Amino acid sequence: MSAQRDHRPRVVAFRVDASLEIGTGHVMRCLTLARALSQQGVTCHFLCRDHPGHLMNAIETNGFSTHALSNAGLSDSVTRDIEAPVHAHWLGTGWQQDAEQSRSIIQDIGPDWLVVDHYALDAQWENAVLPDATRLLVIDDLADRPHAADALLDQNLGRQAADYEHLVPGHCHLMIGPEYALLRPEFAQWRPYSLERREHSRECQALLISLGGVDKDNVTGIVLDALQQSELPATCHVTVVMGATAPWLDTVREQAANLPWSTEVVVNVDDMARRMANADLAIGAAGSTSWERCALGLPAIMIVIAENQKMIAKYLAEHGAVICAGNAYSSGLKFEILNSISNIQMPSTKLGYMAENCFRLVDGLGTDKVGSTILNYGCP
Repeated sequence: MSAQRDHRPRVVAFRVDASLEIGTGHVMRCLTLARALSQQGVTCHFLCRDHPGHLMNAIETNGFSTHALSNAGLSDSVTRDIEAPVHAHWLGTGWQQDAEQSRSIIQDIGPDWLVVDHYALDAQWENAVLPDATRLLVIDDLADRPHAADALLDQNLGRQAADYEHLVPGHCHLMIGPEYALLRPEFAQWRPYSLERREHSRECQALLISLGGVDKDNVTGIVLDALQQSELPATCHVTVVMGATAPWLDTVREQAANLPWSTEVVVNVDDMARRMANADLAIGAAGSTSWERCALGLPAIMIVIAENQKMIAKYLAEHGAVICAGNAYSSGLKFEILNSISNIQMPSTKLGYMAENCFRLVDGLGTDKVGSTILNYGCP
Protein backbone atom coordinates (compact mmCIF):
# COMPACT_ATOMS: atom_id res chain seq x y z
CA MET A 1 0.00 0.00 0.00
CA SER A 2 2.76 2.46 0.93
CA ALA A 3 6.04 3.45 -0.66
CA GLN A 4 9.16 1.80 0.71
CA ARG A 5 11.65 3.90 2.64
CA ASP A 6 15.29 3.61 3.54
CA HIS A 7 15.13 5.74 6.69
CA ARG A 8 13.61 5.53 10.16
CA PRO A 9 10.43 7.51 10.78
CA ARG A 10 10.75 11.09 11.99
CA VAL A 11 7.09 12.11 12.30
CA VAL A 12 4.10 10.10 13.60
CA ALA A 13 0.50 11.32 13.74
CA PHE A 14 -2.18 9.86 16.01
CA ARG A 15 -5.93 9.96 15.32
CA VAL A 16 -7.58 9.23 18.65
CA ASP A 17 -10.39 10.64 20.80
CA ALA A 18 -11.43 10.84 24.43
CA SER A 19 -14.87 11.85 25.65
CA LEU A 20 -17.33 11.24 28.45
CA GLU A 21 -18.68 8.31 26.42
CA ILE A 22 -15.43 6.99 24.93
CA GLY A 23 -13.44 7.37 28.13
CA THR A 24 -9.73 8.12 28.43
CA GLY A 25 -8.08 4.76 27.71
CA HIS A 26 -7.49 5.19 23.98
CA VAL A 27 -5.69 8.50 24.41
CA MET A 28 -3.67 7.24 27.37
CA ARG A 29 -2.28 4.22 25.53
CA CYS A 30 -1.46 6.37 22.50
CA LEU A 31 0.36 8.79 24.80
CA THR A 32 2.41 5.87 26.11
CA LEU A 33 3.48 4.95 22.59
CA ALA A 34 4.13 8.60 21.67
CA ARG A 35 6.43 9.07 24.68
CA ALA A 36 8.45 6.01 23.68
CA LEU A 37 8.76 7.21 20.09
CA SER A 38 9.65 10.73 21.22
CA GLN A 39 12.58 9.35 23.18
CA GLN A 40 13.85 7.95 19.86
CA GLY A 41 13.72 11.39 18.24
CA VAL A 42 10.29 11.05 16.62
CA THR A 43 7.98 14.10 16.50
CA CYS A 44 4.41 13.18 17.41
CA HIS A 45 1.15 14.97 16.59
CA PHE A 46 -2.37 14.22 17.84
CA LEU A 47 -5.61 14.78 15.91
CA CYS A 48 -8.56 14.82 18.32
CA ARG A 49 -12.18 15.93 18.09
CA ASP A 50 -13.25 18.45 20.72
CA HIS A 51 -15.80 16.21 22.42
CA PRO A 52 -16.84 17.00 26.00
CA GLY A 53 -14.16 15.28 28.07
CA HIS A 54 -11.43 15.48 25.42
CA LEU A 55 -7.86 15.27 26.73
CA MET A 56 -6.08 17.70 24.44
CA ASN A 57 -4.76 19.74 27.37
CA ALA A 58 -3.24 16.60 28.88
CA ILE A 59 -1.67 15.70 25.53
CA GLU A 60 -0.11 19.15 25.24
CA THR A 61 1.12 18.96 28.84
CA ASN A 62 3.05 15.87 27.75
CA GLY A 63 4.78 17.98 25.11
CA PHE A 64 2.88 16.93 21.98
CA SER A 65 1.15 19.09 19.40
CA THR A 66 -2.63 18.73 19.13
CA HIS A 67 -4.84 19.48 16.15
CA ALA A 68 -8.47 19.98 17.18
CA LEU A 69 -11.21 18.70 14.91
CA SER A 70 -14.05 21.08 15.64
CA ASN A 71 -17.72 20.14 15.60
CA ALA A 72 -18.64 23.71 14.71
CA GLY A 73 -20.59 23.85 11.48
CA LEU A 74 -20.65 20.08 11.06
CA SER A 75 -23.65 17.83 10.97
CA ASP A 76 -24.00 15.84 14.18
CA SER A 77 -25.88 13.09 12.36
CA VAL A 78 -24.18 9.78 11.77
CA THR A 79 -25.21 7.78 8.75
CA ARG A 80 -26.97 4.65 9.94
CA ASP A 81 -25.32 2.58 7.25
CA ILE A 82 -25.66 -1.15 7.65
CA GLU A 83 -21.92 -1.41 6.93
CA ALA A 84 -20.89 1.36 9.35
CA PRO A 85 -18.85 0.35 12.42
CA VAL A 86 -20.92 -0.45 15.48
CA HIS A 87 -19.32 2.48 17.30
CA ALA A 88 -19.77 4.96 14.44
CA HIS A 89 -21.68 7.34 16.74
CA TRP A 90 -18.51 7.85 18.81
CA LEU A 91 -17.17 10.03 16.00
CA GLY A 92 -19.81 12.70 16.56
CA THR A 93 -20.15 13.28 12.81
CA GLY A 94 -20.05 11.32 9.57
CA TRP A 95 -16.80 9.59 8.67
CA GLN A 96 -16.59 11.58 5.44
CA GLN A 97 -16.62 14.87 7.33
CA ASP A 98 -14.03 13.60 9.78
CA ALA A 99 -11.86 12.35 6.92
CA GLU A 100 -12.04 15.71 5.15
CA GLN A 101 -10.92 17.57 8.27
CA SER A 102 -8.23 15.03 9.10
CA ARG A 103 -6.82 14.72 5.59
CA SER A 104 -5.78 18.37 5.28
CA ILE A 105 -4.03 18.28 8.67
CA ILE A 106 -2.26 15.00 7.92
CA GLN A 107 -1.07 16.26 4.55
CA ASP A 108 0.42 19.35 6.22
CA ILE A 109 2.16 17.23 8.89
CA GLY A 110 3.49 14.70 6.37
CA PRO A 111 3.84 11.81 8.84
CA ASP A 112 5.86 8.70 8.18
CA TRP A 113 3.24 6.75 10.18
CA LEU A 114 -0.37 7.39 11.07
CA VAL A 115 -1.60 5.62 14.22
CA VAL A 116 -5.40 5.21 14.43
CA ASP A 117 -6.99 4.15 17.72
CA HIS A 118 -10.71 4.65 17.20
CA TYR A 119 -13.57 2.13 17.12
CA ALA A 120 -15.57 4.42 14.76
CA LEU A 121 -12.99 4.36 11.95
CA ASP A 122 -12.33 1.66 9.39
CA ALA A 123 -10.77 1.12 5.97
CA GLN A 124 -13.10 3.62 4.28
CA TRP A 125 -11.76 6.46 6.42
CA GLU A 126 -8.19 5.16 6.28
CA ASN A 127 -8.10 4.98 2.48
CA ALA A 128 -9.64 8.45 2.19
CA VAL A 129 -7.09 10.05 4.53
CA LEU A 130 -3.79 8.20 4.17
CA PRO A 131 -1.10 9.84 1.97
CA ASP A 132 0.72 7.46 -0.39
CA ALA A 133 4.00 7.72 1.51
CA THR A 134 2.51 7.18 4.98
CA ARG A 135 2.23 3.82 6.69
CA LEU A 136 -0.67 2.94 8.96
CA LEU A 137 -0.75 1.32 12.42
CA VAL A 138 -4.22 0.48 13.72
CA ILE A 139 -4.78 -0.15 17.43
CA ASP A 140 -7.93 -2.22 17.90
CA ASP A 141 -9.70 -4.44 20.41
CA LEU A 142 -12.76 -5.57 18.51
CA ALA A 143 -11.85 -7.29 15.21
CA ASP A 144 -15.18 -6.16 13.83
CA ARG A 145 -14.30 -4.04 10.77
CA PRO A 146 -11.77 -3.93 7.89
CA HIS A 147 -8.54 -1.90 7.98
CA ALA A 148 -6.02 -0.77 5.36
CA ALA A 149 -3.21 -1.31 7.85
CA ASP A 150 0.49 -1.99 7.46
CA ALA A 151 0.56 -3.07 11.12
CA LEU A 152 -2.17 -3.82 13.63
CA LEU A 153 -2.07 -4.14 17.41
CA ASP A 154 -4.68 -5.95 19.48
CA GLN A 155 -3.28 -6.45 22.97
CA ASN A 156 -6.12 -8.53 24.35
CA LEU A 157 -5.88 -11.96 25.89
CA GLY A 158 -7.78 -14.56 23.90
CA ARG A 159 -7.47 -12.72 20.61
CA GLN A 160 -5.98 -14.71 17.70
CA ALA A 161 -4.28 -13.56 14.49
CA ALA A 162 -6.96 -15.48 12.61
CA ASP A 163 -9.56 -13.03 13.93
CA TYR A 164 -8.07 -10.39 11.59
CA GLU A 165 -7.30 -12.67 8.64
CA HIS A 166 -10.04 -11.25 6.42
CA LEU A 167 -9.95 -7.71 7.86
CA VAL A 168 -6.43 -6.54 6.91
CA PRO A 169 -4.17 -6.74 3.82
CA GLY A 170 -1.95 -9.79 3.46
CA HIS A 171 1.22 -7.77 4.16
CA CYS A 172 -0.11 -6.42 7.49
CA HIS A 173 2.17 -7.13 10.46
CA LEU A 174 0.00 -8.38 13.34
CA MET A 175 0.88 -7.83 17.00
CA ILE A 176 -1.62 -9.88 18.95
CA GLY A 177 -1.90 -10.52 22.70
CA PRO A 178 -0.93 -8.89 26.02
CA GLU A 179 2.79 -9.30 25.33
CA TYR A 180 2.26 -6.17 23.19
CA ALA A 181 0.30 -4.23 25.83
CA LEU A 182 1.15 -0.53 25.70
CA LEU A 183 2.43 0.12 29.20
CA ARG A 184 4.53 3.00 30.45
CA PRO A 185 8.12 2.03 31.33
CA GLU A 186 7.55 2.43 35.07
CA PHE A 187 5.49 -0.77 35.08
CA ALA A 188 8.51 -2.79 34.01
CA GLN A 189 10.65 -0.85 36.50
CA TRP A 190 8.34 -1.59 39.44
CA ARG A 191 7.82 -5.23 38.43
CA PRO A 192 10.74 -6.80 40.42
CA TYR A 193 9.77 -4.95 43.60
CA SER A 194 6.12 -5.91 43.18
CA LEU A 195 7.00 -9.56 42.61
CA GLU A 196 9.14 -9.73 45.74
CA ARG A 197 6.53 -7.94 47.84
CA ARG A 198 3.77 -10.36 46.83
CA GLU A 199 5.76 -13.34 48.00
CA HIS A 200 4.98 -12.16 51.52
CA SER A 201 1.56 -10.52 51.05
CA ARG A 202 -1.28 -12.71 52.28
CA GLU A 203 -3.90 -10.19 53.46
CA CYS A 204 -5.60 -7.19 51.90
CA GLN A 205 -4.06 -4.23 53.71
CA ALA A 206 -4.15 -1.92 50.68
CA LEU A 207 -7.11 -1.79 48.28
CA LEU A 208 -6.91 0.17 45.02
CA ILE A 209 -10.15 1.12 43.21
CA SER A 210 -10.02 2.39 39.63
CA LEU A 211 -12.99 2.23 37.26
CA GLY A 212 -11.57 4.37 34.47
CA GLY A 213 -10.75 8.03 34.07
CA VAL A 214 -14.36 9.08 33.44
CA ASP A 215 -16.70 6.48 35.00
CA LYS A 216 -19.71 8.35 33.62
CA ASP A 217 -22.20 5.98 35.30
CA ASN A 218 -20.57 6.13 38.75
CA VAL A 219 -19.74 2.46 39.09
CA THR A 220 -17.21 3.62 41.69
CA GLY A 221 -20.13 4.71 43.87
CA ILE A 222 -21.67 1.24 43.68
CA VAL A 223 -18.33 -0.28 44.71
CA LEU A 224 -18.04 2.04 47.71
CA ASP A 225 -21.60 1.21 48.76
CA ALA A 226 -20.73 -2.49 48.64
CA LEU A 227 -17.56 -1.95 50.69
CA GLN A 228 -19.66 -0.58 53.55
CA GLN A 229 -20.90 -4.13 54.14
CA SER A 230 -17.60 -5.92 53.50
CA GLU A 231 -15.23 -7.56 55.97
CA LEU A 232 -12.01 -5.87 54.94
CA PRO A 233 -9.43 -5.73 57.74
CA ALA A 234 -9.87 -2.68 59.96
CA THR A 235 -6.29 -1.68 59.15
CA CYS A 236 -6.89 -1.69 55.37
CA HIS A 237 -6.13 1.52 53.46
CA VAL A 238 -8.39 2.29 50.47
CA THR A 239 -7.29 4.40 47.50
CA VAL A 240 -9.75 5.52 44.82
CA VAL A 241 -8.23 6.75 41.53
CA MET A 242 -10.28 8.95 39.20
CA GLY A 243 -9.80 11.39 36.34
CA ALA A 244 -10.35 15.13 36.62
CA THR A 245 -13.21 14.95 34.09
CA ALA A 246 -15.14 12.28 36.05
CA PRO A 247 -18.66 13.71 36.51
CA TRP A 248 -19.23 11.96 39.86
CA LEU A 249 -15.95 12.97 41.48
CA ASP A 250 -17.45 15.10 44.26
CA THR A 251 -20.06 12.45 45.08
CA VAL A 252 -17.36 9.79 45.34
CA ARG A 253 -15.33 12.02 47.67
CA GLU A 254 -18.34 12.35 49.98
CA GLN A 255 -18.86 8.57 50.00
CA ALA A 256 -15.19 7.92 50.67
CA ALA A 257 -15.21 10.23 53.66
CA ASN A 258 -17.86 8.02 55.30
CA LEU A 259 -16.06 4.69 54.89
CA PRO A 260 -14.81 3.05 58.10
CA TRP A 261 -11.32 2.61 56.63
CA SER A 262 -8.61 5.13 55.92
CA THR A 263 -9.58 6.25 52.41
CA GLU A 264 -8.18 8.70 49.89
CA VAL A 265 -9.52 9.85 46.50
CA VAL A 266 -6.74 10.86 44.12
CA VAL A 267 -7.08 12.51 40.71
CA ASN A 268 -4.92 12.29 37.57
CA VAL A 269 -2.13 10.39 39.30
CA ASP A 270 1.27 10.10 37.63
CA ASP A 271 2.51 7.26 39.84
CA MET A 272 0.02 4.50 39.09
CA ALA A 273 2.73 1.83 38.87
CA ARG A 274 3.94 2.63 42.38
CA ARG A 275 0.41 2.58 43.73
CA MET A 276 -0.34 -0.75 42.08
CA ALA A 277 2.92 -2.28 43.26
CA ASN A 278 2.02 -1.36 46.83
CA ALA A 279 -1.59 -2.53 46.65
CA ASP A 280 -2.69 -6.02 47.69
CA LEU A 281 -5.96 -6.04 45.74
CA ALA A 282 -7.65 -3.93 43.08
CA ILE A 283 -11.25 -3.45 42.10
CA GLY A 284 -11.28 -2.27 38.52
CA ALA A 285 -12.68 -2.38 35.02
CA ALA A 286 -11.74 -4.91 32.36
CA GLY A 287 -10.05 -2.37 30.09
CA SER A 288 -6.45 -1.46 29.32
CA THR A 289 -5.63 -1.09 33.01
CA SER A 290 -5.96 -4.88 33.23
CA TRP A 291 -2.53 -5.25 31.65
CA GLU A 292 -0.96 -2.74 34.05
CA ARG A 293 -2.27 -4.78 36.97
CA CYS A 294 -1.04 -8.03 35.44
CA ALA A 295 2.46 -6.67 34.82
CA LEU A 296 2.72 -5.95 38.54
CA GLY A 297 0.97 -9.13 39.67
CA LEU A 298 -1.91 -7.22 41.27
CA PRO A 299 -4.93 -9.48 41.88
CA ALA A 300 -8.23 -7.87 40.96
CA ILE A 301 -11.96 -8.06 41.33
CA MET A 302 -12.99 -7.16 37.79
CA ILE A 303 -16.15 -5.36 36.70
CA VAL A 304 -17.23 -5.27 33.06
CA ILE A 305 -18.27 -1.70 32.24
CA ALA A 306 -18.46 -2.03 28.42
CA GLU A 307 -19.46 -4.71 25.94
CA ASN A 308 -15.95 -4.97 24.47
CA GLN A 309 -14.54 -5.86 27.92
CA LYS A 310 -16.40 -9.14 28.25
CA MET A 311 -13.76 -11.18 26.43
CA ILE A 312 -10.92 -9.72 28.52
CA ALA A 313 -12.75 -10.51 31.76
CA LYS A 314 -13.60 -14.03 30.61
CA TYR A 315 -10.04 -15.00 29.70
CA LEU A 316 -8.42 -13.36 32.72
CA ALA A 317 -10.83 -15.21 35.00
CA GLU A 318 -10.09 -18.50 33.20
CA HIS A 319 -6.36 -17.89 33.79
CA GLY A 320 -6.97 -17.35 37.51
CA ALA A 321 -5.70 -13.75 37.39
CA VAL A 322 -8.97 -12.09 38.45
CA ILE A 323 -12.33 -12.79 40.00
CA CYS A 324 -15.06 -11.37 37.78
CA ALA A 325 -17.90 -9.68 39.64
CA GLY A 326 -19.91 -9.42 36.45
CA ASN A 327 -21.54 -6.53 34.65
CA ALA A 328 -21.51 -3.01 36.07
CA TYR A 329 -25.21 -2.63 35.31
CA SER A 330 -26.35 -5.85 36.94
CA SER A 331 -28.73 -5.50 39.87
CA GLY A 332 -26.65 -8.04 41.77
CA LEU A 333 -23.31 -6.22 41.43
CA LYS A 334 -23.04 -5.26 45.12
CA PHE A 335 -23.58 -8.86 46.22
CA GLU A 336 -21.02 -10.10 43.67
CA ILE A 337 -18.42 -7.61 44.95
CA LEU A 338 -18.97 -8.71 48.55
CA ASN A 339 -18.84 -12.37 47.58
CA SER A 340 -15.64 -11.79 45.59
CA ILE A 341 -13.92 -10.08 48.54
CA SER A 342 -14.84 -13.03 50.76
CA ASN A 343 -13.55 -15.53 48.20
CA ILE A 344 -10.22 -13.76 47.87
CA GLN A 345 -9.61 -13.62 51.61
CA MET A 346 -10.35 -17.32 52.13
CA PRO A 347 -8.05 -19.18 51.86
CA SER A 348 -5.19 -16.86 52.74
CA THR A 349 -3.14 -18.20 49.80
CA LYS A 350 -5.61 -16.87 47.21
CA LEU A 351 -3.90 -13.50 46.70
CA GLY A 352 -0.54 -15.15 46.08
CA TYR A 353 -2.05 -17.63 43.63
CA MET A 354 -3.72 -14.87 41.63
CA ALA A 355 -0.56 -12.75 41.65
CA GLU A 356 1.48 -15.55 40.10
CA ASN A 357 -1.09 -16.01 37.35
CA CYS A 358 -1.03 -12.27 36.59
CA PHE A 359 2.76 -12.15 36.30
CA ARG A 360 2.80 -14.92 33.71
CA LEU A 361 0.56 -13.00 31.31
CA VAL A 362 2.32 -9.62 30.85
CA ASP A 363 6.03 -8.77 30.98
CA GLY A 364 5.61 -4.98 30.75
CA LEU A 365 7.74 -4.65 27.59
CA GLY A 366 4.98 -4.36 25.00
CA THR A 367 5.55 -0.67 24.26
CA ASP A 368 9.16 -1.38 23.28
CA LYS A 369 8.02 -4.14 20.92
CA VAL A 370 5.41 -1.94 19.22
CA GLY A 371 7.79 1.01 19.02
CA SER A 372 10.45 -1.20 17.46
CA THR A 373 7.97 -2.31 14.80
CA ILE A 374 7.33 1.31 13.82
CA LEU A 375 10.99 2.31 13.91
CA ASN A 376 12.30 -0.71 12.01
CA TYR A 377 9.42 -1.59 9.68
CA GLY A 378 10.76 -2.67 6.32
CA CYS A 379 14.39 -2.52 7.46
CA PRO A 380 16.60 -5.46 6.45
